[in-house]
Amino acid sequence: MMGLLELCVFAAVFNYISASAEVCTNTLLPGAKGDQGEIGEKGDQGKLGKDGPPGLPGVSGEPGLEGEVGHTGKMGQIGDKGDKGDTGLDGPSGLKGKPGTTCDCGRYRKVVGQLDVNVGKLRNAVKFVKNVILGLKETEERYYLLVKESKRFKEASMNCKLRGGTLAMPKTTNTNRLMADYVSEAGLTRVYIGLQAQNTDTDGTSSYVYADSSPLQGFTSWSQEEVLQSRVSPSTNSSCVELLSTGTWGRVECEATMFFICEFPKSRRRGGGAAGGGGRATPASASS
Repeated sequence: MMGLLELCVFAAVFNYISASAEVCTNTLLPGAKGDQGEIGEKGDQGKLGKDGPPGLPGVSGEPGLEGEVGHTGKMGQIGDKGDKGDTGLDGPSGLKGKPGTTCDCGRYRKVVGQLDVNVGKLRNAVKFVKNVILGLKETEERYYLLVKESKRFKEASMNCKLRGGTLAMPKTTNTNRLMADYVSEAGLTRVYIGLQAQNTDTDGTSSYVYADSSPLQGFTSWSQEEVLQSRVSPSTNSSCVELLSTGTWGRVECEATMFFICEFPKSRRRGGGAAGGGGRATPASASS
């Protein structure tokens, strides 16, 4: 009985020792999967991430509603003149007029004929006054008056303005020739004209302007001496221009005194002027 008990104790001790050795030498194995736990509470919002790449363009939306009419804009420039329209339809005929009276045409013809004779005489008288008494020269558009009063350039210019005109401006060959002949017929050699140097350009030459402020361009009549010296800028007192009886121009000091020619535009009656000399006016106070 005792021997059986010892055997049992020995077996128990042996099994314990064997079990302890196995625990120390072998890796622990995971146990069986447990039951799913409860869902935790929602965490705080994370930090904002980097911008992602742009997406594809979306589909075009539907057109919006028509807006209200805007404010009226500024008036634009006037357009070009349009083409002439078609001729309209003929209007209805007017009412029949009253019967005319018998005309004594012979008597009226005699009156009209006498008027024509009187008009012719009047024209000849006006021409005599202009060409002989006043000593005027004229073109289709202007009268020219040679004033025999020695004056400086500024004084001559003012004198022409007081008469209702300006210093004469020979802008064409024909006008220049007429004025030169005018000077020669009067027994003179030179006169002031309405041309003056305005300023000096960057290349050292001077630009000239007429009495009406228009620039000198196109026709000129400088003397050969002036052409050779065209690159030399004149001084302040040598910027005026004289017309010689030969038809050439020369620079002259503005303080020099000499005769001058004034010009006056011809005035016309409204409606385009009359034939012959009708509607024209001679210069005021031009009897010097």
